[in-house]
Amino acid sequence: MFEKIREIIASQLRSDAEDITEDTNIMDDLGADSLDVVEMLMAIEENFGVTVPDEEIPNLKTVRDIVEYVEANM
Repeated sequence: MFEKIREIIASQLRSDAEDITEDTNIMDDLGADSLDVVEMLMAIEENFGVTVPDEEIPNLKTVRDIVEYVEANM
């Protein structure tokens, strides 16, 4: 799960997947802005068939947060 999400994040944010760990903060460490986050989450939603409600987005700060959310909502 982590590997696939890491690949999606790296592709969406044009980052090196090797630099992304579970503790990577999407905005602080990868320089994503709010639009980047929304686009990245849309790609994750499409890949995993989950829906991320707008009110959940502020809670998804790190890669681990996203992995745990997807695992819990698949």
